[in-house]
Amino acid sequence: MSFVLQKSEIEARVVRKVARRLIPFLGLAYFVNYLDRTNIGLAKLTMSEELGLTETMFGLASGLFFIGYLLFEVPSNLALHRFGARRWIARIMLTWGIVAAAMAFVPSTGWLYSLRTLLGIAEAGFFPGVLLYLTLWFPRAYRVRLMGLFLLALPVSSALGAPLSSAIIQYWDGLFGLSGWRIMFLVEGIPAVLLAVVTWFYLTDRPSQATWLDDDEKIWLTRELDSEASESGSHGSVRRALTDSRVWMLGLVYFGITYGLYSLSFFLPTIVAGFKKTFDTDFSLFTTGLIVAVPFAIGAVAMVLWSSHSDRTGERIWHVAVPALIGAVSIPVALYMQSPLTTMIAVTINAVGVFCALPVFWYLPSTFLTGAGAAAGIAVVNSVGNMSGFGAPYVTGWLFDATGNSRAGLWVVGAVMLVAVVLVLVLRTRVSSTRPHLSSAIRSSSGRVR
Repeated sequence: MSFVLQKSEIEARVVRKVARRLIPFLGLAYFVNYLDRTNIGLAKLTMSEELGLTETMFGLASGLFFIGYLLFEVPSNLALHRFGARRWIARIMLTWGIVAAAMAFVPSTGWLYSLRTLLGIAEAGFFPGVLLYLTLWFPRAYRVRLMGLFLLALPVSSALGAPLSSAIIQYWDGLFGLSGWRIMFLVEGIPAVLLAVVTWFYLTDRPSQATWLDDDEKIWLTRELDSEASESGSHGSVRRALTDSRVWMLGLVYFGITYGLYSLSFFLPTIVAGFKKTFDTDFSLFTTGLIVAVPFAIGAVAMVLWSSHSDRTGERIWHVAVPALIGAVSIPVALYMQSPLTTMIAVTINAVGVFCALPVFWYLPSTFLTGAGAAAGIAVVNSVGNMSGFGAPYVTGWLFDATGNSRAGLWVVGAVMLVAVVLVLVLRTRVSSTRPHLSSAIRSSSGRVR
């Protein structure tokens, strides 16, 4: 009995200490990462006229980021596993910060395309690398909740970044002789460079190297993580991870979820600006940014509550499927609302669905992947999923140009998210019927399937 109490005490102490050390810093880094990736959506409101962009051209510029991103994702994550998170994440942040700031000086559409592609190459491996890094520090029972706190940076970056970016564009226009959208790119690229320097000195690669943990804490955490890896039937082979059908199916599920995410991130400012024509409104750039922030702010709160609920109940699959289904149904509903308020309510429900599904989804790969296999497998899932980052803005922009409104594009969003719901339920069936070692790996200590 005393051993159980001692273990519970040290468990709570270690998890709390590690979470306080890593989650706020990594969340801040992801905040800057996602802001630099998606701030082009607000830049578009004034950049398009200056560079002569059509909706299709903007969609292509947004999506080209993911071409370089996908090509270098797996190699980058394997490099992180080999060289350590401290060195590799610092390198990623330095290069993406430089490229993001350079976006301020694009003279033409061709240069915009080129720098968006380079930005994707520079950022490749950051997000899956951090997810891999978290599996090296947190026992399985805490991962959904803590991943939810880390992923909170995603909606927060839009909730805070949208009004911030729009304010810079509107009020700093002409500073240093540059357009407002150029100043925005420059100002929002610099923090990544600064954080790269901090990362080099702040992060620790593994628990055994953590001078900020006591010896008994390092021993307990290392043993706990090693025990979970051996008990789950996990594998660390790169080849097995790349040929595992579960990895590719999870990638397709993630594709469907993030299709909705990127459609919102890149085109919601355009949709809100379109209220002027549809509902005879007249919003300033800053007001548009504030309106865009609302779905993401509410989505952030819902994400934290949903992640905690998943950990309390121990259930995982339905905690992905249900919010994804809500997101799939709600976004086409937005097409038939009769006011800006009701339209934004439907869009907000979609955002809640997307953000609630994400942290629980990222628990699933860690149930059967470890080591180099986790580095490769998580990168594959993220790569396949982020193909939506190219498809969503390009298809949405093309349909906008072809039809003159956003309806067809949003119907596609709903359909793709609905496919993700079906796939995650199929994955649940495969887990229970043909993958018994995975089923046991995703059970909680009380026997519930997570």
